[in-house]
This record gives sequence, structure tokens and C-alpha cells, in this order.
Amino acid sequence: MTLKYDVCIVGAGPGGALLGYLLAKNNISTIVVERHEGIDKEFRGEHLNNVGEEVLKEFNLFEKVERQGLLLMERIEYWDHGKVIKTVTPAHGNKHVGIHVPQRNLLSVLIRESEKYHNYRLMLGTKVTELITDEKGAVTGIKAKKDDKELTITSSIVIGADGRYSTIRKLANMPFNIIKHGYDLLWAKIPSPTGWEPTIKQTLIDNKQLALFTQAGGFIQIGWNIKEGSYPQLRKQSFEPFIKRVTAAFPELSTTIRKHIISWNNFILLQVQSCYCETWVKDGLVIMGDAAHTMSPTGALGINCALKDASILCEVIKEALDQKDTSVHQLIKFENGRRDEIEKLQTHQMIQEASYKSNFAVS
Repeated sequence: MTLKYDVCIVGAGPGGALLGYLLAKNNISTIVVERHEGIDKEFRGEHLNNVGEEVLKEFNLFEKVERQGLLLMERIEYWDHGKVIKTVTPAHGNKHVGIHVPQRNLLSVLIRESEKYHNYRLMLGTKVTELITDEKGAVTGIKAKKDDKELTITSSIVIGADGRYSTIRKLANMPFNIIKHGYDLLWAKIPSPTGWEPTIKQTLIDNKQLALFTQAGGFIQIGWNIKEGSYPQLRKQSFEPFIKRVTAAFPELSTTIRKHIISWNNFILLQVQSCYCETWVKDGLVIMGDAAHTMSPTGALGINCALKDASILCEVIKEALDQKDTSVHQLIKFENGRRDEIEKLQTHQMIQEASYKSNFAVS
């Protein structure tokens, strides 16, 4: 089977899904392919900051997502020995210090709005196997498999929005450098007790960051920093000492933690890294979001950067197609418009991580 579209987006995460919507809305025929069978896959970056919020509001999508379900964070608290020692409240004119948006809620809105346009198509359970290039090396489409059947999708532009382990980046032989941060992250999810307020709570356990993120739907996400590469050895030990430290720090969670965290299997490991790509573009191809600039979990910037990428990239693509120029010369405008900000944010993440303990200094 052969399909033809103006733009082929690989990856239906927030950035790819928003870009698909914006392109279809602008009368650009767009296909989005996603290797997962559904939109409710395991997801960790679900917090919007002001940047992500503004992007969704710019395109009249925020209220639709709000109706689907989200939660405004009222404050950030830093805890030490069972007491709040520092509080961050919304800046003047803001209503929150962050917004939790379940991925399913965000993606369902983006896909539902996209499917209103006849020139849009989403193909789930579709795995890219090859890039198609012309005699000059420009990318002109992809080959993929769906239900063990091969298909060919030709397009003027291919977009790699397929995450930190991007298949498109690999197939395009785009050089990148992994940046390690010295820690990995364990996630666990528990129901929140009655009356738990929408907050982000931070503390130190064994001199490592532990954060509690209130989630929409009555849950709390626990994020625990551990030494990079230490999880295999950690799993061989009893998790009881760690649980004791968490419940000592937040006694009101003792019952729900002991009911829902009963082994290391209740944790999900995230190997923390960011990345620097030498370029984000080739003739006929662009990578965006985590594929182009993986962010660390600090500050929950990844999803917000991806949404901003989509907003800016849409305009570059519109111009490229209008001018019938999908070369690097045209597509590099996206990279030039975003790289400086992304590199500043990555540097700021490093600074925040290095200075995190200072939040607990007693004056």
C-alpha cells in the first residue's frame, strides 16, 4: 500500500499530535504514524508550565483540554523533618505553579480536533522501518509496517517527533551527544488521601531529591532521584528502609504508600539524560521535541518545549510548502528559531540540579 501526504509525522506524543492538528487546520494534508496501539501508553512528563499553557490557549485548545480534565497546582512546598520550610506560590497574575494534564486527556483532544479535517490521518500500531530518499539524498517519505503489512508513505517533509530514542534520527544518521546528569529517577503512583491539596512537595531522602506531584484523578506521583546506574543493585536490597523514610517525611501518606507500594516492581525506572544534536534538519526532514533535544525531568520542560516546537515548526512548514522548498536552507529556520532557547533551558536545568540542596539550607 502506498499513501501520499504533504507531511508525514512520526510520533503521536504531544508535540507530534499538536503539529498534526495545526498542519491539518492549515489545509496541509498530514499523516501521523505512531508505533503504539493507543494513546494511553506509559507517560511521565504530564506537567504544563506557562509556555505550554500559552501555546494551547493560542490555538483555542486549552479550554477543551480543561473540560477533558486537568489540575492546577496551588503551590510548591519544600519539607524538612516533617515541616514546610519554604513555599513557592503563583507569581502575580498567575493562577498556578504548574498544571497536571494526563497524557490521554491532552492527546484525545488534539486527535479529536485533528480528525475534524478530511486531510488528516492517524495510523496507530505503525512502525517505521526505513527512510525513502531521492537521487540527491533528500528525504521523500518512509516505509513502515502495520499488522505485518508493509506500506510506503511519500511526503514532501518527514517529521521525527518520536522521542528520546528516535527511530527517525537514527535512520537519518543525525549525530547527537548524550548528556548524563548523574542520577536516574524512580516513579511510583499512589492514590491521594482524602483532602490532599493540589501541590508539589519536595524533600531530601539520603541527600537525594524526592518529589510528590499531585495528579488529576486523585493520584500522587512519587519521583525519587537515585544515583545513576544504581537501580540493579538497589533492587537486590529491601525497599523497606526507603519506604520508612518516605512515610517519616510524609506521615499522612503512610497508609496509602504501604498499601500500594509493596515491592520494587511498583516503581518505573527513568534513565535520566538530555541530548545535543548537531543539527535538527536535513533536506526533506526535521526532528523536534525529545528527538532533537531531550530534556531532563527537572522543571518538567519536555512537554512544554515540544508544544512550542510544534507551534513554530508549523509556520516554517507552511512557508516551505508554499515556496516548494523543503531543503535544509528553508527548514533550518525552525532550528535557528529554537536552538538558543533550548540550550539555555538545558543549561538552566543543570544549574537547578546542582543547586537543589540549597532549597533546604537553614538561614
